[in-house]
Amino acid sequence: EIEYEVMRDGADNCVTVCNMENIDPMGVHTGDSIVVAPSQTMTNKEHQMLRTASLKIIRALGVEGGCNIQFALDPNSNNYYVIEVNPRVSRSSALASKATGYPIARVAAKIAVGKRLDEIPNAVTKKTMAAFEPALDYLVVKIPRWPFDKFASGDRVIGTQMKATGEVMAIDRCFEAALQKAIRSLEFGNRSLLWEDRKWEMGTDINSYPLEPNDLRLWAIMAALRRGITTEELSQRTKIDLWFITKLQNIVGMEKQLLSQPLTPELLRQAKRLGFSDEQIGTLADRLPE
Repeated sequence: EIEYEVMRDGADNCVTVCNMENIDPMGVHTGDSIVVAPSQTMTNKEHQMLRTASLKIIRALGVEGGCNIQFALDPNSNNYYVIEVNPRVSRSSALASKATGYPIARVAAKIAVGKRLDEIPNAVTKKTMAAFEPALDYLVVKIPRWPFDKFASGDRVIGTQMKATGEVMAIDRCFEAALQKAIRSLEFGNRSLLWEDRKWEMGTDINSYPLEPNDLRLWAIMAALRRGITTEELSQRTKIDLWFITKLQNIVGMEKQLLSQPLTPELLRQAKRLGFSDEQIGTLADRLPE
């Protein structure tokens, strides 16, 4: 599931502000899905194909201002479907704006009073005009904040009906670090990626873990990886792209290094690059966080 945030002015000038990729496949509400920006698993051909389609859609609809367009892309072919078009500033627009530094709501208001994109200065960069498309040299991860810590008896299965009551966003140079930073921002007490449910401790096969869409699936995938379930099996079962599962495997690999090897400056540096906190490193390496 891919999203494009597009802007258009009254003179038919268009820009794509940002494209975002839902880690969860189709069937999970985008508000309940972990989202990464910019997209990580699309080829350049696929990106250009969907970008062109986005610009055609906003022009065909005659939208002036911001528009969020969601696509379903078949990972095994170039087939795609338009799921939804939001001709307004949406929740995804807020994420795209924060992720890129492009003030979507402000630019949309300027367009509404008749200004063109090349006449609107970017109030964030203070150097470029709104007609310039942002280019990211970093990665942004958004994770939903579910309320099941307060409503423990609620149905934890997630689907097309949104259950999250908030979301957090983290920025870093790589997916692993941004993901771990975002999880800490959820403020679930001590629930870092090291957390596991006691029911999973004796898991021997892939069926031992709750891998259907739910709020604990990310932690269940981590637990399965620690016990030798392959990335290919998990990708096939969850329909999450193998690229993301491999990145989670990188985190598990670093956990094992911290458990088994002396904590050298080089190992510490590698762990910090993958987003491990001082507390996590201390727990795994049997050291005080200080």
